[in-house]
Amino acid sequence: MFVVTGGAGFIGSNIVAALEERGLGKVVVCDILRGGDKWRNIAKRELADFLAPGNLFDYLEDNRSNVEAVIHMGAISATTETDADLMVATNFKLSLRLWKWCTGHQVRFIYASSAATYGDGDQGFDDDASCEGLAGLRPLNAYGWSKHVFDRRVARMVADGDARPPQWAGLKFFNVYGPNEYHKGGQMSVVAQIHPRAVAGEPARLFESHDPNYAHGGQLRDFIWVDDCVDIVMWLLGDGSVSGIYNCGTGRARSFADLATAVFRALGKEPAIDYVPTPAPIRDKYQYFTEASMARLRAAGYRADFTALEDGVARYVQDYLSTPDPYR
Repeated sequence: MFVVTGGAGFIGSNIVAALEERGLGKVVVCDILRGGDKWRNIAKRELADFLAPGNLFDYLEDNRSNVEAVIHMGAISATTETDADLMVATNFKLSLRLWKWCTGHQVRFIYASSAATYGDGDQGFDDDASCEGLAGLRPLNAYGWSKHVFDRRVARMVADGDARPPQWAGLKFFNVYGPNEYHKGGQMSVVAQIHPRAVAGEPARLFESHDPNYAHGGQLRDFIWVDDCVDIVMWLLGDGSVSGIYNCGTGRARSFADLATAVFRALGKEPAIDYVPTPAPIRDKYQYFTEASMARLRAAGYRADFTALEDGVARYVQDYLSTPDPYR
């Protein structure tokens, strides 16, 4: 049995789909659906159970002999969230409690970290998971900090030789795009935000650059197709010997202009882009460049190629966004 927290969310629901498609075992989702269409992210899945977060640990205790792995994707993931106490309770304390439960019952544990832990990137994007390596990072917002503080706690427990799960892995997700992100609103990938405008014959809207080193639309990100993220999780589950904190990107930064162009090309249209000022509240925290170092994951044995930006965007646009049913 696999328990996926945040299993009705973006990355989580794609992991749930992959577990089912591969026939790896029963899948239990823990999440909050509320109103809207988030439930559609798991509407096609066969679930062994669905849990509210308040029932998670009672369920784990009742089924402790059957749980093979906890895949912890649940989090407050909005980079604009300012309630740091909520971030601590959800992104740090809950994660730590799950780590301890998995340690006590010797259950494998995979969790979502974030590239937001790198802050403005002035220390680079090397996934050095040592206590010393993590200590130099300075996240720019409460979300990034909440993920970082858990990474640091994990690193300290490992360095001190504390008991740990039989396999554990934290994944620093970079800019992920793909199906089942539609409930995220303004936090959706730029691909999903551009698509309806491009279909309607309107130009894409991208932020202007406020850094003289970058042209408008020249801001760079490591964009990764969600299936590549899922493949890393499936690889970890298939090789129980690999533990650590790893980047989950492609290792190649591309511009937002490239991304917008790929959306228009996937629709058979000529690119059209307007640039608007970056909102003042986020302007001083804006990242102009992210690019995952993938050397440590490769050294751990991961061999699969990453999907090229144009190929991933075309797949997303043509197989999901432009169809009557865009859900995986």
